[in-house]
Amino acid sequence: MQITQCLHTAILVSNLEDAEQFYGNILGLSKVERSLKYAGVWYQIGDVQLHLIVDTTLSTHRQNPERWGRNPHVAFSVASLDDAKTKLLANNCPIQMSASGRAALFTQDPDGNIVELSQV
Repeated sequence: MQITQCLHTAILVSNLEDAEQFYGNILGLSKVERSLKYAGVWYQIGDVQLHLIVDTTLSTHRQNPERWGRNPHVAFSVASLDDAKTKLLANNCPIQMSASGRAALFTQDPDGNIVELSQV
């Protein structure tokens, strides 16, 4: 087997409106059309898609509540970590700087899913 690229990752969310506010408006991701009938939304990020799938019974469990980056998360590259941090804080999003000292931070969507933003 030879895997040639990543197509998408899926994240469960409990409230689509809140999730769209975070991923579409705060993170600025571009929504793409989808033809599936279950509740959700897709975003395009370069050659990869992020699929948000609604699960109203969602319960977020964090193995390591102290260090967000040591839990399941999705990571995105940003042009400016300072700009990302400013926008997240202006929208009352929680942040935790990377403990490694690299140019990265972690935030959480409204359901507590962890998102890493790195300046590479």
